[in-house]
Amino acid sequence: MKEFITLKEFFIAHKSSFLLGIFWVFFVDVIGLITPKVLGLFVDDLREGGLDRSGILTYAAIILGAAVFSALARYYWRIYIMGNSRKAEVYLRDKFYQHLQSLSPNYFNHHKTGDLMAHATNDLGAIRQALGPGFLSAVDPFFVLTFTIIMMIYTVGWQLTLAALAPMPFLALIVTLFGRVIHRRFGQVQAAFGSLTDRVQENFAGVRVVKSFVQEEKEIHKFTAENTENFNANLNLIKVNGIYNPIVQLVTALSFLIALSYGGILVVRGTITLGEFVAFNTYLGLMTWPMMAIGWVINMWQRGAASMKRINEVLHTLPEITDGEHTTDKTDLDGNIEFRNLSFTYPGSVQPVLKDINISIQAGKTVAIIGRTGSGKSTLMNLLLRLYNAPQGALYLDGVDINQVSLATLRENIGYVPQENFLFSKTIRDNIAFSGAANSHTQEQVEAAAALAQVHGNIVEFEHGYDTMLGERGVTLSGGQKQRVSIARAVIKNPKILILDDSLSAVDTHTEEEILMRLKQIMQARTSLIIAHRISTIKDADEILVLDEGTIIERGTHDQLLELGGLYFELYQKQLLEDKIAAND
Repeated sequence: MKEFITLKEFFIAHKSSFLLGIFWVFFVDVIGLITPKVLGLFVDDLREGGLDRSGILTYAAIILGAAVFSALARYYWRIYIMGNSRKAEVYLRDKFYQHLQSLSPNYFNHHKTGDLMAHATNDLGAIRQALGPGFLSAVDPFFVLTFTIIMMIYTVGWQLTLAALAPMPFLALIVTLFGRVIHRRFGQVQAAFGSLTDRVQENFAGVRVVKSFVQEEKEIHKFTAENTENFNANLNLIKVNGIYNPIVQLVTALSFLIALSYGGILVVRGTITLGEFVAFNTYLGLMTWPMMAIGWVINMWQRGAASMKRINEVLHTLPEITDGEHTTDKTDLDGNIEFRNLSFTYPGSVQPVLKDINISIQAGKTVAIIGRTGSGKSTLMNLLLRLYNAPQGALYLDGVDINQVSLATLRENIGYVPQENFLFSKTIRDNIAFSGAANSHTQEQVEAAAALAQVHGNIVEFEHGYDTMLGERGVTLSGGQKQRVSIARAVIKNPKILILDDSLSAVDTHTEEEILMRLKQIMQARTSLIIAHRISTIKDADEILVLDEGTIIERGTHDQLLELGGLYFELYQKQLLEDKIAAND
């Protein structure tokens, strides 16, 4: 099927083991043809009275030997064919995961985690079934049917063989019609499972919000609705299978009925011997499984094809952010940043988020950005990180268009602390040392980064210290602790550019001052970009930019902006008032 072209490289790499598996299937099926012929000869010899004890033992030995060789061959085809299906699952899962890592963040804004999880589990399982039992059940019936028909013609002639196979065209028609329906309905089953998985994942991740708003019953009802939809999708598929399999079995039974009726007449007439008739019926018995397996194989391959189609939709999605054709060889940055008349509109939107942004930042300087919510502050940082593509000629690093700087160079030289601090379900040490390869950051470096971020004291108070395992998304830490661990994770990289995107909002003023003082010491020769809502965070910056509705409306030092009496002054006065009210309380 065309959906499986994605696995072309895998099939080529493992063609030898696939061929070995096919060889052992061939060997089993050839051996299987011996027993019916031996039984036929045995019956004729027995009827004619030409058998003695030695002859009976000879026939028994031949049948037993065939069974032993068949069992051995079956072991080997399981090793090769089923083994390859497992290898294919591992290969495809690795490829799928690797491709997801290459996709741009915007992709995950429009595709649910639960659905992607369903791809990586349920869909890959269906593909493995198609390449393992499905492949075997396609090859085995092909050999069995081919060899058995040849032996049937050789044993009793073409007339009885043709009569027994007369219902086969109807079977081909049934397979074609039902195959399309199974393909479509299994796709619906996988989509429903993905939706159900996403509902479960989202609720487990947000369980604290659910409980705090006493929404358990409401969420249970939502889950029940998703679960019912998943049940109905599976039931619709089962209904098709429930009709499909009995029809296939009916066609098989018709073949037997014709063979028994017509074959019995031929025996009575003396056209064929009783032994030949016994052999013929044994051969026909060998055909029962292949004929029934046709329906099972088509069912399994249609399921696998439907899942492969879903996987291919992800694999064929191209990342929006890639290295350009003319990427420079620059592997290190000095930290000079320049925005030239930059305007930016998010994909799918018509309203620009940033308009005519002109900023020149020399290496080693600290620039702060402040403004109302939605003014475009984080968007500026997203463009600098190339989480979105900046327009050509609008953003430069060290005089080079950012689109010509490799993504690896760009992101290795930037330390980023986002608004939403995501921590992994690992130890605190692993989270801080996340930027390096295994054991690339020493314990001393980890502790130094934690001390700079003013979180070392908290960590050593935990029972297991830096070996403390964090809950999902770092939920076992407070908001301020998560922010400070994220800062430590960024500064341990020793980046040329450090971005703090409102990453001190959850710490107290004293801790904030300590962090900024220590950051200033280590970032003297590096560029710092600080986004904040709290003016105390940015008042010592070399330059402060005030954004409003995507435009820089004010710029200067803290004192200069206060003298202007504009938006910055308004925000400053508002925060002073809030601080006074808080102090009085």
